[in-house]
Amino acid sequence: MTNLLTHPLWRAEDLGQAIPPHEFGVSVCLPLWRHVIGYEEKDPDVVSKFQSGYPRFCCPPAISALFAAAEREFAHDGERCLVFPRLIHAQRCLEFIQTGRAVAWTDERLGVAIFPAAAHDEARRFWRFCGECVSTRQAADALGTHPATVSAMQGHEANETIRARIAALAGQQPQDVFLFPSGMAANYAVHRMLTTLFPGRKTAQLDFPYVDVLKLQQRFGSGAHFLPMINEREYDDLRALLRSEPLAGLFCEAPSNPLLRCVDFERLLAIRAETRPDTPIIVDDTISTVAHADAHRVADVVTTSLTKSFSGAGDVLAGSVVLNRHSPHHAAFSAFLTQNADHELWRGDAVALEQNSRDFTARADTMSRNALALAEHLRAHPAVDRVWHAAVDGGRGYEFIRRENGGHGCLFSFTLKNPEQTSARAFDALRVTKGPSLGTNFTLACPYTLLAHYDELAWTESVGVSRWLIRVSAGLENTNDLIARFDAAIEA
Repeated sequence: MTNLLTHPLWRAEDLGQAIPPHEFGVSVCLPLWRHVIGYEEKDPDVVSKFQSGYPRFCCPPAISALFAAAEREFAHDGERCLVFPRLIHAQRCLEFIQTGRAVAWTDERLGVAIFPAAAHDEARRFWRFCGECVSTRQAADALGTHPATVSAMQGHEANETIRARIAALAGQQPQDVFLFPSGMAANYAVHRMLTTLFPGRKTAQLDFPYVDVLKLQQRFGSGAHFLPMINEREYDDLRALLRSEPLAGLFCEAPSNPLLRCVDFERLLAIRAETRPDTPIIVDDTISTVAHADAHRVADVVTTSLTKSFSGAGDVLAGSVVLNRHSPHHAAFSAFLTQNADHELWRGDAVALEQNSRDFTARADTMSRNALALAEHLRAHPAVDRVWHAAVDGGRGYEFIRRENGGHGCLFSFTLKNPEQTSARAFDALRVTKGPSLGTNFTLACPYTLLAHYDELAWTESVGVSRWLIRVSAGLENTNDLIARFDAAIEA
């Protein structure tokens, strides 16, 4: 397999290759700026080249083949199918689209949702926003194209090891760690929990988050308030909001994606204490990682996409929820998740994730150092207009949760001066792997706003997110080599 540390996928001819380049890679190479636009506009010259894709957005071949096999077995004329890891996931999909039927399938008891073809787009929205996706490994096993070589017991033991590993790093207990088939599935479980335990209440999203975290809150439950936190008076707005109505929860990222900011957590705690002390705080630490930050200093619940830095390899999708044992909601939250959440990753994914994460903390340190070095270098570059990195943009909020000697995570973003003329040229020339996702052992870059918000660029710019923003996840490469690659691309 190609070593992406030394041979990145960045050239035009790499379009559509899986990242990493094998059957289980969870991303896809989009090496040129125009390829990103072509993907968003469904240009057949671009999407026909895809050999993989981030599973929530673009089904890899094994998953597409599994859907087709399910349709041959279960669908009547005018019907379509989606396949989920478990029957309960398929049933939740049908509740969302309000039509269809669900059946268990194969010895693995996969869940198949069968519905009218007219509901397919809405069913795929559920698949995307809720993240309860069948994995590529599980699909390949079900099809018999790549049978799993691990037993159920080995899978169970790997799940237990992962829980214990996360709990030890977080300072919590293994029974407070819940595992899910993706980071968004973890977020969805928390949202279901909050809106079930606090019916009729809206949630609030603080700061500009990863795209689907906000859309999940807007589409499910009773809706959401969005406070982009781009000026000081929004803390007063939050105080007024909490006084005016009870909320199911306050969602934050530490730091945020892609602007690497942090809510002032001390101020947030003070506002909650003086208004509605029982309001849960949910923090996603995917970017900082538990290795660098202790989000439980603030949060009742911490969510993480384990697909990212915890795995690093980019070949397994997973997420986690870790409850805070000191939260006044701990008993209720634990009871809900114990009864209503996933508890184990599929055995092949669990074994892969356990192996990938054995050196997690060492990798997280290297990624963090490289991201900081690149961000500081680019901040001083005369062609660079703006750099976002948690060491600067995380502010007091990030410092409040940063561990002693902790870093700031693998991510930073930047824009160039005269971006209309310079952005595409520099991105196209950049000799790092280019595609969606973050936290991989190899450096990964993308024009994030175009990928995540192509249909709402005016709105994103109104809340401070440039359409020309390039997001970079720093990997394990030599620091000076990375700096040289960025300099060469900017000066191309």
